[in-house]
Amino acid sequence: MADEFAYEVYKTTGTFPKEEMFGIVSQLRRAAVSIPTNIVEGYSRKGDKELTRFVNIAIGSLAEVEYLLSFSFKLGYLDESSYQNLESIRSQLGKLLWRFYKKISG
Repeated sequence: MADEFAYEVYKTTGTFPKEEMFGIVSQLRRAAVSIPTNIVEGYSRKGDKELTRFVNIAIGSLAEVEYLLSFSFKLGYLDESSYQNLESIRSQLGKLLWRFYKKISG
């Protein structure tokens, strides 16, 4: 689901104004891709302590994306449908990540 979310963010931000390519678009994409890459990196480490740390970072990146999507919507860069679609995936992913974090952190 983290991979799907990053893909959707990449796809959707392709419609943002060109002047945002090095601003909001870049920040949104980096934060969105940070979610699955931190999960992958955490799994490659040995032990739940390291995995917990990387999942915690992924949760922080998800919060960053949440804010940036809301801000982009306010600016009119996202239409209602696109925003709701991304927000729905983000919400589901957030619930899964928090459940997973609680399980591995003891």
